[in-house]
Amino acid sequence: MNTINNINSLLPQITKPADTGAVGQASTGFGDMLKTMIDKVNDTQAAGDQATRNLQSGDAKHLHEVMIAVEESDVSLRMLVQMRNKALTAYEEIMRMQI
Repeated sequence: MNTINNINSLLPQITKPADTGAVGQASTGFGDMLKTMIDKVNDTQAAGDQATRNLQSGDAKHLHEVMIAVEESDVSLRMLVQMRNKALTAYEEIMRMQI
């Protein structure tokens, strides 16, 4: 019986209508998301570079940790480049549309 009461207390939260405010009033926009993603990619690149420097100086304890950091930076950069390519393709497609 206690479980049913807990479920009923959640119902108003579940059935709450979605916010239909203007797009410009969104808390985070596309530009903010893009900037955050670029910052994260930059951080992973810096971590990969630091791991490589630690390996070269002999401060790295395990080779696999260095390889993981370098691969993470490589994958994140490739993902960012692919996102840029998709955005550019979408822009070019929009520009080709006839009005």
